Amino acid sequence: MPLIDKPLPELLRYQGLNPRPADFDAYWADALRELDATDPQPELVPTAEIAPRHSEAFDLWFTGVGGARVYAKYVRPKKSPGPGPAVLQFHGYSGNGGDFLSRLAWSGEGFCVAAMDCRGQGGRSQDSGSVHGPTLRGHIVRGLDDPDPRKLAFRQIFLDTVQLARVVMNFPEVDAARVGAMGGSQGGALTLACAALEPRIKRAAPLYPFLCDYRRVWEMDLAKDAYEELRIFFRQFDPRHERVDEIFTKLGYIDCQHLASRIQAEVIMYTGLMDPICPPSSQFAAYNKITAKKSHIIYPDYGHETLPGETDRTFNFMLGL
Repeated sequence: MPLIDKPLPELLRYQGLNPRPADFDAYWADALRELDATDPQPELVPTAEIAPRHSEAFDLWFTGVGGARVYAKYVRPKKSPGPGPAVLQFHGYSGNGGDFLSRLAWSGEGFCVAAMDCRGQGGRSQDSGSVHGPTLRGHIVRGLDDPDPRKLAFRQIFLDTVQLARVVMNFPEVDAARVGAMGGSQGGALTLACAALEPRIKRAAPLYPFLCDYRRVWEMDLAKDAYEELRIFFRQFDPRHERVDEIFTKLGYIDCQHLASRIQAEVIMYTGLMDPICPPSSQFAAYNKITAKKSHIIYPDYGHETLPGETDRTFNFMLGL
């Protein structure tokens, strides 16, 4: 088969290129302390968008760091014998949580489901952040030129996934020991981040995760499509690459490969070896650092697209919660 990246034996050993900041652990410890001090103030509002017969559907709002009100669609079974499992769902870059209908298959099997809209993207969540420096074309570079690395936009979004998990785990209809996370592309990255920062997540199913090993993406000349903002940032704000090491080190705070070793959940991850959007090596950089029970489902001829059988396999995986 043709290759767009390293041969598979090398991918299985690859450990990533992007620098890990020296204070990485302290950075995320501080972030979680800020989240601990943030009252989520959850609010469930019955939605007028759909009226299912066997489930209940709600608009869920909660407060994230910085005071932003974050939105998620929430669906639960109408009848349940007691606290049951829940799944957190995260969407692709610039999108939103989608329609309620796709969640009904889960609630029909006894799951509660929460699908979060990322702040500042295509959904209903508020974006309360203000930063110094450019914000052009995306969230990866938002906060990159702010003197305070805590202003990185994906720091706040990663923390939103944890706040969502805490809110859902606290609902009386949810068994906090039976919660999973899932999503593709950006949603795959947020699945990794959520499982890394909320150790109670039991199962995680990231699909070709984004936001991994930025320097590898750059060196493969794939800073386009979802990563285009990196190319634009360098061309406009560091055209001679005088700050290249500084920039990639700062991006290391929000590089999911550096969070992966914290994951305690059982993981099933999916990668297409012909993926030109989130190159396979960037995904393996994260997967290879996971020390929890894990399996990697590889599609040699597929890219950043629908992977046959993935949704059914993930559904069966989550049924084990």
